[in-house]
Amino acid sequence: MPNMNSSYRRKNVVVSVLKYTLLSIGGVIMLFPYLWMISTSVKLPGTWYNLSLIPEVLSLQHYLRLLGTGLLPRWYLNSFIVSIVSTISVAFFSSLAGYTFAKYRFRGRDLMFVIILSAIMIPTEMLIIPWYVSIAKLKWIDSYAGILMPGMVTTFGVFVMRQFMASIPNELLDAGRIDGVSEFGLFWRICLPMARPALAVVVIFNFLGIWNDYLWPLIATNSEKFYTLQVGLSRLNQLETGADWGGTMAGAALASIPMLIFFLFFQKQIVKGVSLSGLKG
Repeated sequence: MPNMNSSYRRKNVVVSVLKYTLLSIGGVIMLFPYLWMISTSVKLPGTWYNLSLIPEVLSLQHYLRLLGTGLLPRWYLNSFIVSIVSTISVAFFSSLAGYTFAKYRFRGRDLMFVIILSAIMIPTEMLIIPWYVSIAKLKWIDSYAGILMPGMVTTFGVFVMRQFMASIPNELLDAGRIDGVSEFGLFWRICLPMARPALAVVVIFNFLGIWNDYLWPLIATNSEKFYTLQVGLSRLNQLETGADWGGTMAGAALASIPMLIFFLFFQKQIVKGVSLSGLKG
């Protein structure tokens, strides 16, 4: 018996070592592009193709040039406004639609849900022309409303919230009705607090997606004052002659700062939300 226990412990140690070794290798591989971006952003012009990860001479000229641009704070503000407003809208309307599909029975419910899900299969590039025509008719080009319009509700959000809320016992809602809670109160006071893990998934994915979006803000805006950070930085680096890899990487590093802060503060919610993503039931 002692031999069996020692053999079992040695086997567990070997498995643990292999597991953490593979995880460490994977972590280094995933982290390397970010380190390379930082390294390139502090290299002198002409030394970007040097394969050394640590530059011989550190230079902050690319960051100083970008930070010296008077429009950079405005672009940051635009990205925050668009990302936050879109995320709040998606969180509310997607959870409300998911609650309706999960907890109410009405004619055509399943057909409507299938039609909504079918929108996932439509590539975004095919929707750009209808979106642009719509905001042009509404005279929303070059405005916050034009940038926000396509991202106010997402099919993914409706799907995740519907799947999670379907697992909430109906008895809780019946008890609430007996206590005189309104129908909206059942959603707001009972279902929504219980659906926080799924709501975290929707919020996280939507915020990251809108913050990093480039194509639609590029099409929906004409003036620099309405550029989002991604569009503004790309246009700024296009003004340089030739390939300005240092400026491009410095801009990418500046754009990634809010995402890093977002992850550091909400990493527990991210892990819990992904593990309980509501894709059950």
